[in-house]
Amino acid sequence: MADKDVPQPKENHPMLIVVMGVCGTGKTTLATAISKHLGMPYIEGDDLHPKANIDKMSAGHPLNDADREPWLELIRTTTEHIAVEQETDEAHTSRRGIVVTCSALKKYYRDILRGTYKPKSLPDHLDPPHPKTLPTYFVFIKGDRELLKDRMEKRKGHYMKVGMLDSQLRDLESPEGEDGAVVVHAEDSTEKQLADALEGLGRLAGPLET
Repeated sequence: MADKDVPQPKENHPMLIVVMGVCGTGKTTLATAISKHLGMPYIEGDDLHPKANIDKMSAGHPLNDADREPWLELIRTTTEHIAVEQETDEAHTSRRGIVVTCSALKKYYRDILRGTYKPKSLPDHLDPPHPKTLPTYFVFIKGDRELLKDRMEKRKGHYMKVGMLDSQLRDLESPEGEDGAVVVHAEDSTEKQLADALEGLGRLAGPLET
């Protein structure tokens, strides 16, 4: 095989790692482990939801696309700004990047997070996304409904209700087969998920640790 036909490692670019999946998959646990291992800041995507979205979910009502679009765009712009700050921070010596949790159920939601799609519902004055500045990779936690339902029934004080699991599963468009996506399994231990995620991300993005 000619050298030009051999996949070449990508340069040491900054990266956005989105740990995704429906409710109950354990996104926060895995994202925290990835963040700690790589020395990257972690953002809980749900923390960027406007109060209206949280109130709606707390009442047991699923969000619609109009609810999600500005939230997804805020995640993207927030992480781009963090990446720029890392570039100018001489004290930042590890691989530049951010780890985020987000359900990212539909492909077009993921395209907003990638910075390759801007919803028409968003104001024109917002900065356009910059997909090449912050390449995005997804770690999809795939889980069986019964396992996820059992986990959610045991959670205390979380605004996401068990009844919303089926709504999310109906909306889910699996990222399996998409560029930049890694799949791990909800039934595996966090240690196994972390190892699988790092192995897959390293294949896609080049060496993760500097």
